[in-house]
Amino acid sequence: MQSCVKFGTRIIKYDVSHKDRKTMEISVEPPDKVFVIAPCGTDEKIIQKKVKSKGSWIVQKLFTFKSMEYRKIQREFVNGESFMYLGRNYSLQIHINDKIKNADVKLYRGKFYVTLQKKDEKLIKNAMKNWYREKTSEKVMERIKYYEHFFRKKTTGVKVRDQQKRWASCTSTNELLFNWRCVMAPSHVLDYIVVHEMCHMYYKNHSNEFWDMISNVLHDYERRKEWLKNYGVRMDL
Repeated sequence: MQSCVKFGTRIIKYDVSHKDRKTMEISVEPPDKVFVIAPCGTDEKIIQKKVKSKGSWIVQKLFTFKSMEYRKIQREFVNGESFMYLGRNYSLQIHINDKIKNADVKLYRGKFYVTLQKKDEKLIKNAMKNWYREKTSEKVMERIKYYEHFFRKKTTGVKVRDQQKRWASCTSTNELLFNWRCVMAPSHVLDYIVVHEMCHMYYKNHSNEFWDMISNVLHDYERRKEWLKNYGVRMDL
């Protein structure tokens, strides 16, 4: 549901969703989207009051995004096109082999090699997406295992999904869900995404205690977070 509130001379438009939670959360995403997650049954006037109280922060975020380049990259699935993996760009090479049944993707010596029966953009895109999904699952599990000694709580499960608005999330039962695009980020940024969600096993919000917990694990988390904010839009097919 979309709503709006007047802040000074500006009208702040925002999308509201209600979930089974105790606190309200406001986020601003590029290029100009404001999202509010509110506890079920929260009165609209209370939501408006909360958004208005955060008006200065919201306006500043929107201004920052407006001053930056946030055009979504339109990639073509042709020879020479570049695709990201762990923060680096690799060029695509397409090979046709009518004897194979399923499309195959390999990253070898600085290039993505996609082999399939026929040259079809949709098939190539799906093959690349499946490859990223597998690699994200593999790398995320590797990093969770690396950082688990910082946490007493254990995740109840890990899944990779096609999440459009989030890089990752933590459910009420501490199941961690990751966007399949995560593995496009540099290793230090992927670590930030993983640790961020592991901290949500303790805090289902973005309180000071939550950020302090992240800081105890990743002292330079702000630098990693900044990269994701500035360049995350490039992490897509």
